[in-house]
Amino acid sequence: MRALCIFIIILLITGPVTADTMNGTVVRIVDGDTLVFLDQTNTQHKVRLAGIDTPERKQPFGKRATEHLARLAGNKPARLEWDKKDRYKRIIGKVWVQSPDCSSCPMTLDVNLAQLTVGLGWHYKKYAREQSEEDRERYAFAEVEARTRKAGLWSDPHAVAPWEWRKQS
Repeated sequence: MRALCIFIIILLITGPVTADTMNGTVVRIVDGDTLVFLDQTNTQHKVRLAGIDTPERKQPFGKRATEHLARLAGNKPARLEWDKKDRYKRIIGKVWVQSPDCSSCPMTLDVNLAQLTVGLGWHYKKYAREQSEEDRERYAFAEVEARTRKAGLWSDPHAVAPWEWRKQS
């Protein structure tokens, strides 16, 4: 009996997190890691992209991060996967869209990951434990690769993480 209880506890701790999924349209880009999602019932949801943090609007590369997110997802059909809201009542989630170079493809582009891949954000390690192991590894790898290539904000050797920037403001 004790072994069964331990097994159940381990399963609960390490088992897959079930996420809610919504289909809809990205109707507005707020900044490089926040957007407004209109679901199929015409309800708008403010969404903070999970697992990443991008430069603030007035921070170097903030405008580029916002513009890149707009090119990827702005006014496009999207799928939102989420399982949490933050203290501001924003959904914390992962947004999927069609790849810009394939209009007949399914929604296979992880917008959150795409921001990291081009060097316009940090993998938000403070919340990494809330990600699946696969996402944690992908997002961490994307940041390392972008840093190595000196892509986007990593071209600045003195890039300041947004959480540090916010402390200074």
